[in-house]
Amino acid sequence: MAHLSIDKNGRAQIQFRHPGGKRHTLRLGKVAKRLGESVLFRVREIIAAIRTGQSVSAETAAWLGTVTPQLYDRLVRVGLAEPRADTATADVTLDDFVRDYIDGRAKLKPFTRRNLQQSRRMLVERLGARTPLRSITPGDADRFKEKMLADYSVATVGREIIRVRQFFKAAKRQGLIDANPFEDVKGGSQANESRAHFVTRQVAQAVLDACPDDEWRLIFALSRFGGLRCPSETLGLKLQDIDWAANKIVIRESKTKTRTIPMFPEIRGLLERAFDAAPEGAEYVIQRYRGANCNLRTQLLRIISRAGLQAWPRLFHNLRASRETELVGEHPIHVVCAWIGNSERVARRHYLQVTEADFEKATSNPTSPMHAEGRTGPHAEKETAVSPANANYTAVHVPSTGIEPVTSSSGG
Repeated sequence: MAHLSIDKNGRAQIQFRHPGGKRHTLRLGKVAKRLGESVLFRVREIIAAIRTGQSVSAETAAWLGTVTPQLYDRLVRVGLAEPRADTATADVTLDDFVRDYIDGRAKLKPFTRRNLQQSRRMLVERLGARTPLRSITPGDADRFKEKMLADYSVATVGREIIRVRQFFKAAKRQGLIDANPFEDVKGGSQANESRAHFVTRQVAQAVLDACPDDEWRLIFALSRFGGLRCPSETLGLKLQDIDWAANKIVIRESKTKTRTIPMFPEIRGLLERAFDAAPEGAEYVIQRYRGANCNLRTQLLRIISRAGLQAWPRLFHNLRASRETELVGEHPIHVVCAWIGNSERVARRHYLQVTEADFEKATSNPTSPMHAEGRTGPHAEKETAVSPANANYTAVHVPSTGIEPVTSSSGG
C-alpha cells in the first residue's frame, strides 16, 4: 500500500513497496495536500496494474502524458513508468538524483543514511543543486575535491570522495550518465592519525566519577569497556539482550544483524544497577537519555570538562578504539574484531593504536642475551609495565548472592 506524508516544511512524498519487492519513495516537493492525494491515487492504480499484469486505465494513461518531465522522470526511476523516447537525461538534476538514490535504499542503517545525506549536502553546496547530472565533468570533480580540501582534512575528503563516487556509479548503472566523473579522483587516505587518542583507564575513571548518574556511567562504560557504538548500539541495547547466566550480551548492529560480546567485569555492575532500576515493563537498558533532543556528545563534553580533563578527538570512536587496542593485547585479533564489530583491515587502519604502555613494556622486559647473562648498566631495573587493561581501575564485583542480579524490593 502506498502512503502520502507531508513534512513540516510542506514537502510531500509517497512511500510504497513495488510489486517487485523493493521499497521506494516518490518525492513530490512542495505541493498542496489535494494535489499530493491525487498523485497518490494514480500511484496506487499503477501499482495495482503492475501487480495484476493489466494496463492502467485510460484516465491514468492520459495523466501520465500530462505530468511534468521532472515528475515523470521520478516515476520512471521508482519503476512506475516506462522511459519516454524523447526524455532528455539532462533534465535530471544533481540534487534530485542523489535524494532519490538515498531514499530508494530502504535497508540503510539510520547513521549510514545520515552520513549519505551529509555527503549529498556537501556535494550540492559545491556543485549546485540544480546542476544537470549529465553536465558534470571530471574537471568539476577535481574542483569539488579542491574546494573540500580547503575546508576539511585529507581523511574527511577521502571519505566523501568515496561516497560521491558511489552516487555517480549508481547514475551510470541507471543510464543517466555515460561515465563517472569521479572515477579517477583520488580521495587520499581516510586514516587520520592526528585524531587517534588512547583513553587510559585513569582518564576513564575520572570521567566515570564526574558522570551525573549511573545511566551516564553505563553509557560511557559501554563504549570504553564494552566497545559499543554510541548512540546506535548503546541506545539499542535491550534488557532481554543480556544473558546473565552465560555472561554474554547480544548487540544489535542493525534490525537484522547482531553480534555477541562477553559481559566484561567493568560493565557488569553497572548493568546490574540498570536492571534493578528499570521500571516494570521497561524494554531498553538506557531509559533517561533517549530523546531526540538529547545530544550525548554535547553532554559528554560537559562531563569531561567537569572532570577537569581536556576533550579528546572523536569522543566515542576513540573510546571504542581504546578498548579494541586493549583487547588485542590479550586475545586473537579475529576474536576481538568479532566482539567490536569490525574487520581486521578496519581495526588496523582506524582503531588499533600504539600506547605508552607498549613502550614501557618493551623497555621493562629485557629479552636480549646480554640481559640474560646478567650484564649490568647505569640504569636500575624497572618493574614490568602494567598493560592498560589491568591498570588502576576498580572493577565491579559480581554479587555473592549468585549470578542473577538481585532485584529490588519494588520488583523493578
